[in-house]
Amino acid sequence: MSPDAALALFHSSDVLSIGLVADEIRKRLHPEGIVTYVIDRNINYTNICISGCKFCAFYRLAGASDAYVLSRRELSQKIKETVELGGTQILLQGGLHPDLRLQFYSDMLRFIKREFNIHVHGFSPPEILHFSRLDGISVLETISRLHSAGLDTIPGGGAEILCESVRREISPNKCTAGEWLEVMKTAHESGMRTTATMMFAHAEKYADRVEHLARIRELQDSTGGFTAFIPWTFQPLNTQLGGTPAGGVEYLKTLAISRLFLDNVPNIQASWVTQGAKIAQVALRFGANDLGSTMIEENVVRAAGVSFRIGLSEMRTIIEQADFQPRQRDCYYNLIEPAKQVS
Repeated sequence: MSPDAALALFHSSDVLSIGLVADEIRKRLHPEGIVTYVIDRNINYTNICISGCKFCAFYRLAGASDAYVLSRRELSQKIKETVELGGTQILLQGGLHPDLRLQFYSDMLRFIKREFNIHVHGFSPPEILHFSRLDGISVLETISRLHSAGLDTIPGGGAEILCESVRREISPNKCTAGEWLEVMKTAHESGMRTTATMMFAHAEKYADRVEHLARIRELQDSTGGFTAFIPWTFQPLNTQLGGTPAGGVEYLKTLAISRLFLDNVPNIQASWVTQGAKIAQVALRFGANDLGSTMIEENVVRAAGVSFRIGLSEMRTIIEQADFQPRQRDCYYNLIEPAKQVS
């Protein structure tokens, strides 16, 4: 699909037809009728951040009364609970702390791997770039050290919209779009797999969403390192940016166009965290083949006033009611047998 064709679809009001075609593409890519999910926990090791993004309700400045850095004891307890609930991975992310150096994160990874047999999906591109700058080393060396310490895969956080004019408006202190892509390219070329995301419906235009998708597709053509794409809507409550949250129709249209445009990304994930269970269920017929994580814990979206929760049994029911077979997966989208059924 050309960028012009994608832009025309964004301006179209025929959302059902767009969704129908996206569903056909999903069937071609995943004809087995399976929708996957993963059991994991989002662990935010600190909320202290110097970036000050206008869309974020989670971050705090150092010295704030509710600023924190997780202790090893707190981290261990969170992972222990995750494993006991059948979790196979953790999503490890945090703010851009001004003082913590790469050794802190390497030691944290070694501690996790020493104590637990669990996959670590952690440190988005802005974090990795921040670590490299604080230590005065290259992104490649930073990724290499983190990987050696126990980092398995890298999440696609911090992408927002990969358009420089939008980033200057909503996150002027965060990495540029080019830098985000370069971190991902470096990770892919060093043998690591990553995901890609898009946070939309804030300051961007439809053309900016198309630019974002085009840049993801171009990098994927080069490296093949993205396992999945996860689009989700900006949540304005408690943020400096403010505004009105996008509704289900806008979300479903964007997700369906993502499935049509990203012909080289195998998996599209529905975002029940921002849209709730019912819209996420509909998304399974708009191109999505994955329902994401049970999210035993989630803090960033919740800080913006959104508190949808789904247990494992409900997630499986949602998938079955949409006439799919629910299957647990790992971070590489390999199907696995559940270690323990929890609700």
